[in-house]
Amino acid sequence: MCYTVPAAAAILTTFMRSNNKRAPLFSLMLMFYGSALFGIIDHLWNGELFLISENWAKDLGLGVVITIATILAWVVVLSIVKKNPELNSRLLIENNR
Repeated sequence: MCYTVPAAAAILTTFMRSNNKRAPLFSLMLMFYGSALFGIIDHLWNGELFLISENWAKDLGLGVVITIATILAWVVVLSIVKKNPELNSRLLIENNR
């Protein structure tokens, strides 16, 4: 069930981006979808996609950790692009013009 938190964040970011296309949310949205997809594939691989474990709070906590790690990675990418603007088009990050 840990994939539900990044999946919810991906859906939320998609709606946020539809209201504000100038914000650099496209790359964050893609990273959230990637995190959710990884979790879904992992659970499919282990035959646990729709199983709710006995310790569901621990699973959701792991989802929160995955989501926070994704946000931190996104912040690192934004700071690198800010220092090297020529990387902007390569990393699919939109300009705030």
